[in-house]
Amino acid sequence: MVHEGTSEQVLQEQKVQEYMKKIYQMVIDRNPNEEEFHQAVKVILNSLIPIYVKDQTYMDKGILEQLLEPERVITFRVPWVDDEGKVQVNRGFRVQFNSALGPYKGGLRFHPSVNLSIVKFLGLQQIFKNSLTGQPIGGGKGGADFDPKGKSDGEIMRFCQSFMTELSRHIGPDVDIPAGDIGVGAKEIGYMFGQYKKIRGSFEAGVLTGKGLGYGGSLARKEATGYGTVYFVQEMLKDHGMSLDKSTVVVSGSGNVSIYAMEKAIKLGAKVVACSDSNGYIYDKNGIDLDTVKQLKEVDCGRISEYIETHPGAEYVEECTGIWSIPCDIALPCATQNEISERDANLLVANGVKAVAEGANMPSTSEAIEVFLKNNILFGPAKAVNAGGVAVSSLEMAQNSMRMAWSFEEVDAKLHEIMQTIYQNCVQASEEFNRPGNLVVGANIAGFQKVADAMVAQGVV
Repeated sequence: MVHEGTSEQVLQEQKVQEYMKKIYQMVIDRNPNEEEFHQAVKVILNSLIPIYVKDQTYMDKGILEQLLEPERVITFRVPWVDDEGKVQVNRGFRVQFNSALGPYKGGLRFHPSVNLSIVKFLGLQQIFKNSLTGQPIGGGKGGADFDPKGKSDGEIMRFCQSFMTELSRHIGPDVDIPAGDIGVGAKEIGYMFGQYKKIRGSFEAGVLTGKGLGYGGSLARKEATGYGTVYFVQEMLKDHGMSLDKSTVVVSGSGNVSIYAMEKAIKLGAKVVACSDSNGYIYDKNGIDLDTVKQLKEVDCGRISEYIETHPGAEYVEECTGIWSIPCDIALPCATQNEISERDANLLVANGVKAVAEGANMPSTSEAIEVFLKNNILFGPAKAVNAGGVAVSSLEMAQNSMRMAWSFEEVDAKLHEIMQTIYQNCVQASEEFNRPGNLVVGANIAGFQKVADAMVAQGVV
């Protein structure tokens, strides 16, 4: 869209738009059939038009041409033996995307859907997310098409050991520091850390984050992404004369992010009425009993449908996507990518939603985001909203380096401050580049500018 201005400004904007189209086509040509990666790139390119209009340097230096091409992509086979004695083979990935601000940092995802497109889209998002935290970390991501569901502890352990045997060649406390993501929790991190320690013959605590508290983990890491999501929402609402108190909230998912987003929202006075898993969702008009959800998901490893066995007043509905039909003040998509479609977004708007904040990575389609922005819904994009997890991972690295541990309250206070700063920086960037209220543009520009300036300063590397 061309904004009003001088003829020179209009021409410059047209020039930048053509440049962005050229860059996008280059990405598609170089990375065919990688739809998730294409989607992430498109949103970023559209958001960066204002900063490219203002500063020609980034175009002259070929920053996007470099930024959108990973510094290194590693794929490898992961052979392991199941409980029947049969050899299984999965595919592992690590994309070391950008190290302008520090060593690569990003999670590992174990899920059947994992492929190169998924890992690259997550890695690209991670560059901007990590930049927004203000911590000295670059962007990376990894994982495998292994499904931990239905596997025994022995099978998970043997898979993790095989995975780390190869990955260990490419990571290190000052090189690349993986963490957990979907399908990778403290158990999996523990198995991988043990294998890394055995291979290296040394205790390098800073090589992985999300570790157990007994061997270098950080308090508040489990809660960080969910808490951070709500801290961002709290700032966004406060800025517009609203609060979480007495608000009705719908949260998709029932994993780590969802559970602790619900916990913090409830502590701040909100009523969470729905959550989900991959099979369906529960609606409890009296407010979700979080203790029951925690028991089901963190202890029993059960399904969310079991909630109604102890709460007969609640409803369970098959098909998790229907959760967005529930009227609410605040929607927190915390499950997976592209879970909110254009239709879902229109339904949320029609039902009076006031704010949407992305606790998961890219949970709203591009069309859904347009619906929210056009209807002046407060919208917090994933790379800003869910940055709390990696922020506390970076704090875990700091504690490992100092050979000390901070209290839960100390880490939580630092997390709260980081999320406040992220929100303020996004708002400031959106206003500086004449897109007030558009935090998608604000987050992308604020994250990009820091990385791009570091890349310019370091030259072509």
